[in-house]
Amino acid sequence: MTRQEATRTQRIPLNRDRVLRAAVALADATGIDALSMRRLAQELGVVPMALYKHVANKEELLDGMADVVVGEIDPPAAGPDWQRVVRGRILSARRVLLRHPWAVRVIESRTGPTPAVLAYLDSMAGSFRDGGLSADLTHHVMHAMGSRLLGFSQELFDTSGPSGPPDPGLAARYPHIAELAAMAAHDGGSTVGGGCDDQFEFEFALDLLLDGFENLRRQGWTSARKT
Repeated sequence: MTRQEATRTQRIPLNRDRVLRAAVALADATGIDALSMRRLAQELGVVPMALYKHVANKEELLDGMADVVVGEIDPPAAGPDWQRVVRGRILSARRVLLRHPWAVRVIESRTGPTPAVLAYLDSMAGSFRDGGLSADLTHHVMHAMGSRLLGFSQELFDTSGPSGPPDPGLAARYPHIAELAAMAAHDGGSTVGGGCDDQFEFEFALDLLLDGFENLRRQGWTSARKT
C-alpha cells in the first residue's frame, strides 16, 4: 500500500465490519497462515492497537471472518420442493468456500458455532421442517449431513498427494484400494479442503442423502423404530 493509499484509507472510519472484510480479503490474497493483527493493521493503515477496539483478539477476528464468509451464502429459494431448496443452498455454500479456500480450516477450528453459522444451521433445519420432515427426523438429518451442510465433506485421509500408478507392493497387499485408486478421476480444481472432495463426489453423496431423507419422510420414519 502506498503512502497516498494509506492516507486515503485512514480517512475512512474504522469499524468492525471494515476490519473483518479487510481480514477476509487479506486471507484470500495471502492465505490464513499469513494473517496477523500487525499485517491487517498495515493493510488498513492503522496501528495494531486500533484493531482491538473492534475485535478483542485473533480468535475473535477469526470468528468474525467465519461469519462474513457464511453471510455470503445465498438465502433459501422459494418453492415447495425442499430437496431443491436445500441442495441449492448447500451448493451455494460450496461456491462460497471455493472463493475462500482458507475458510474450511477456520470454521473447523472454532470451539463452537459462530452467530452466522448458527443462523445458517437454524435456517437449514427450517427448510427440512418446511419440507415435511419431523423434528425427530430433522435432528438425525442434521447429524448425518455434518459438514456437508456448509458445502464440504471431511475425508478420512488426505488423498490430495501426487497421482500416478499405485506402488506394486501396496497394490498386492491392498488390491481393492489399488483398483479404486486406478479408476479415480477427480477434479483437483474443485476440492474444498484436503482429499478427494471434488464437485462430482460431493454432489453424488449429497443427492444420495437427500433422496434417502425423502424416502424416510414418506415412510413416516421415527427414531423409535430404529431398533
